[in-house]
Amino acid sequence: MSLDPRIQSVTQRIITRSATSRAAYLARIQRAADQGPARAHLSCSNAAHAYAATGDDKSALAADRAPNLGIVTAYNDMLSAHQPFETYPQLIREAARAAGATAQVAGGVPAMCDGVTQGRAGMELSLMSRDAIALAAGVAMSHDCFDAGLWLGVCDKIVPGLIIAAASFGHVPAVFVPAGPMVSGLPNDQKAKVRQAFASGQATRAELMEAEMASYHGPGTCTFYGTANTNQMLMEFMGLHLPGAAFVNPGTPLRDALTSAAVARAASIAHLGDDWRPIGHILDERAFVNGIVGLMATGGSTNLVLHLPAMARAAGIHLDLEDFEDIAKAVPLMAKVYPNGLADVNHFHAAGGLAYLIGDLLDAGLLHPDTETIAGTGLAHYAQEPKLKGDALTWEEGPRETLNAKILRPSSDPFQPHGGLTQLSGNLGRGVIKTSAVDPSRHIIEAKARVFSDQDSVKTAFRNGEFTEDTIVVVRFQGPRANGMPELHSLTPVLAVLQDRGLKVALVTDGRMSGASGKVPAAIHLAPEAAAGGPIAKLRDGDLMRLDATNGTLEVLAEDFTARAAETLDLESNNFGCGRELFAQLRGHATDATEGASILF
Repeated sequence: MSLDPRIQSVTQRIITRSATSRAAYLARIQRAADQGPARAHLSCSNAAHAYAATGDDKSALAADRAPNLGIVTAYNDMLSAHQPFETYPQLIREAARAAGATAQVAGGVPAMCDGVTQGRAGMELSLMSRDAIALAAGVAMSHDCFDAGLWLGVCDKIVPGLIIAAASFGHVPAVFVPAGPMVSGLPNDQKAKVRQAFASGQATRAELMEAEMASYHGPGTCTFYGTANTNQMLMEFMGLHLPGAAFVNPGTPLRDALTSAAVARAASIAHLGDDWRPIGHILDERAFVNGIVGLMATGGSTNLVLHLPAMARAAGIHLDLEDFEDIAKAVPLMAKVYPNGLADVNHFHAAGGLAYLIGDLLDAGLLHPDTETIAGTGLAHYAQEPKLKGDALTWEEGPRETLNAKILRPSSDPFQPHGGLTQLSGNLGRGVIKTSAVDPSRHIIEAKARVFSDQDSVKTAFRNGEFTEDTIVVVRFQGPRANGMPELHSLTPVLAVLQDRGLKVALVTDGRMSGASGKVPAAIHLAPEAAAGGPIAKLRDGDLMRLDATNGTLEVLAEDFTARAAETLDLESNNFGCGRELFAQLRGHATDATEGASILF
């Protein structure tokens, strides 16, 4: 089927908007490519330092005839999703030798666990860690010794940070190598019930701990469809994984085979290989549109609305909230994975997963079929799924029909016709709301505001029984300049309890919500933020507000609102403790959320 004209229109708008910056980017990476493999320009002393500890690979490296693969790893064992990466370097080096190549760990990057830092001071470093990861990865690649890169990362800020760095070295081919989700534990909806029971005093801390440990119980990505697993989806829709690699569990023969195959593929698309595929050519406007299509079709994390513009900017491409909204209008919601449903990512994968989804969207004309990918030309490669037959890894056509219609449906019979993400605008500025997990009866809420400047104050008001009527909870001074834009996920149980008591509640904030949040309507990423004098800083307790996700508006219904002076807040306490002082000066340079909330662009 021909490409849907709505998708084509958005793509052309992005191409036109980005024409100057994209052309400059492509010219830069072409100049770098024209110089040939970078190792050829190392002096003997440079090379000797680079190869001094490579043992049996020294002679191959010195000969400059075999591709040398740089490994950038986000390994640590604080993140269950990244713990499997501990053993990857040795596996990669062995696979590289088998492919006639060499491999070296170029460097490591920080990788924090948002699950550990939720509601704590460390969460104020979370979003900025994306840009720190990009900077650290840039340092790793600055040795200029690599003909292709293998990028090891999974979770929230890590993959976007690695993409920004990889795009900065756009002439170097790049293969992203995942580790897969942990096997299913306590169902996510049961975990959420225990959290709500604890928030309302009906469960003990011991009961809460037991539920949490049963849910987060082993190596691999958390099994809900939050930011980490949305990243993994994105890498396939954008052609940077091997097809079908995203959701294969760690520690399995198929997982190891896919990792070895990723190494062989990196060697073959390297500058010294036979099919040079630089990442800067793969990351074009069509690839980013395909990624947004995947985000909408799966009901993915709102965090990607921040990350994708920053990732695109690194490749000379400018995305805007209107691009997300117009694609959401064109692309139906085809998946129900927690928090949008009861299934987890393992269930989603078993129901047909990404191979089915991509195949169906291609048939419906909702994806660009002709993109370049690491697997070859054309996104149809990603409608296939990997199979291990004996020791041989092969790819076969993925399922053409859903294997569980409660989890995965065709675009012709979706869960809802809209992709579940809506741009909000009005006299409070611009923001977004994710509606895919919100009951339609809650898409429009008109209520008085309760205004807070931190999430702990909301919890205190809840414990004191202060929420007794329909309320729009406003939490401001949570943007990138104010305190680094932490996720406010720890408010989800509190707001969910109020909602279950029959109240109409919503959240309005210039901060973020977790990719695991869902059923409470939340207008997030509001820009301009309060710390920049944005309209949200003019709100007062009792202001009548109207959040309308159906029509995409967010308004304060007070006649004197626009004439008010913006409130200010002493933010000095955000600048110290738990490493925050190291980021204090950088936060002042962050762009608006609509531009990716980045300190790099």
